[in-house]
Amino acid sequence: MTDYIPPLISPLTKTGFTFSSNFDYPYAMKSKKPSRQTVFLDRDGVINQDSPDYIKRPDEFEFIPGSLEAIKRFTENGLDVIVITNQSVINRKMVSKEELDLIFSKMVKGVLANGGHIKDIFYCPHAPEDDCDCRKPNPGLIFKARKKYDIDLAESVMVGDSVKDMACARHAGVGKSVLVKTGNGIGALQTLLAQNTPPDHVAEDLNDAATWIINQLTFSSFK
Repeated sequence: MTDYIPPLISPLTKTGFTFSSNFDYPYAMKSKKPSRQTVFLDRDGVINQDSPDYIKRPDEFEFIPGSLEAIKRFTENGLDVIVITNQSVINRKMVSKEELDLIFSKMVKGVLANGGHIKDIFYCPHAPEDDCDCRKPNPGLIFKARKKYDIDLAESVMVGDSVKDMACARHAGVGKSVLVKTGNGIGALQTLLAQNTPPDHVAEDLNDAATWIINQLTFSSFK
C-alpha cells in the first residue's frame, strides 16, 4: 500500500482553492453519502505552530503537540475534519502553489500516519486587499465545503485561534465555535471578550478542544 499523496490541483478563482480528498489513493473517502458532522479546523496556530514570517516550506511546518492525537480522536468518533485556512502567501508571491502543496501533503501524511483523516482542505490564496469572498472572516470557504459535501452547518463546529476564525463561524452559521489558546488565541480571546462576541468554548489546545467537542456532539444534535 502506497503512502503517495497526489498533488493539489485546482484553478485560481475568487472563491479560493480546494485540496480535494477524492484522489485515487488508499485513504480517500469514496462515499457519496451526505457528510457526517464536521469539524472545521484552521491550520496555522491550531494544527501546526504559526510564525510571524509565515509557513513557507515543509521543514517549517511543525505539528503543535496534541494536534495529531486530536484529529485521530475526531476520526475515531466519526467526525469529518475539514481544514479552512487563509494562505495569502500565494498572492503575496512568497510561496508557489507547488510549494504550498508540499506543505499540505506533509500535514496530510502526518495525520494519516497517526490514524487520523483530513477529509478536505479549502484555502484562500488572496491578500486582504483582493476583496474576495473566501478570505476569513468571510464564509466563502465554508460555503464551498457545505455545497461539496452537503454539510449541516448548524450541526458542525469551527476551531480556530483568531478573531477571524470565530467571525467566519458566525457568518457561516456554524453551530459552535471553539477558540484555542495556541497560536494567536490568547490575544484573540481578549478582543472577542471586549467585542462581546465570545466563542462557545475556549480550549488550551486542539486536543483539549477535541475533548469538549466529542462530549458536545452527538449524531443528532448539539447538547
